[in-house]
Amino acid sequence: MSSYGLRLYQARHVQGIIAGMMTKTNKICYVAAYPIPEVIREINTYYMGAKKMNPNVDIDIVWANTWYNPSKEADAANVMMAEGCDMVAQHTDSPAPLQAAQSQGKLGFGQASDQYKFAPKAQLTATIDNWGPYYVKKVGQVIAGTWQKENYFGDMDEGAVQMAPFTNMPDNVKMKAAEIKQAISDGKYFAFTGPIKDNTGKLQLKDGEVADDAHLNTMMYYVEGIDATVPGN
Repeated sequence: MSSYGLRLYQARHVQGIIAGMMTKTNKICYVAAYPIPEVIREINTYYMGAKKMNPNVDIDIVWANTWYNPSKEADAANVMMAEGCDMVAQHTDSPAPLQAAQSQGKLGFGQASDQYKFAPKAQLTATIDNWGPYYVKKVGQVIAGTWQKENYFGDMDEGAVQMAPFTNMPDNVKMKAAEIKQAISDGKYFAFTGPIKDNTGKLQLKDGEVADDAHLNTMMYYVEGIDATVPGN
């Protein structure tokens, strides 16, 4: 038996860079799915990207407790926009939060696929999950009788993690986002590099320490600066 996933936090960090540069209210937000390490680490890396560009940024998080429920997703986005959020990110899969942002003249990011056609005035970019090459490879192994057990964690540099075109943003933001995206893809930039403390002040990664997969896959803490508590903690 094999397991497989994608390093979607790479694209999420680029979204954070954009959000930090684009927010006018210094309040960004996140429609979260379920409180599991995958979602937690993307909230963290999104916030860290925004904080890198804008030290005054704050983040609101609403847990929708669903992967796909357009009405709940839209409600979550609307609640946070009513509280001043002007950059909507999401870990749920419908375009509802992005459409809610567009209806209020706000901006946001698509999730899992390019959602530009659903909210062309709101989408800044989107994370694209490109599962095709991995599926073709593994099915090919089954057909050929060469299946091998592995724990796959797809990367931006191999095209498994992609991003939609950068739209609705000034050229300087586009250039910075492209710069960070390229550095991540080239293996020269890794957001989860210490020193990193959680929001209780506990040191999670020492100075210069890069989070390994075991750390990433068990991440159940918010980084320093996020004024919230991980559900269940």
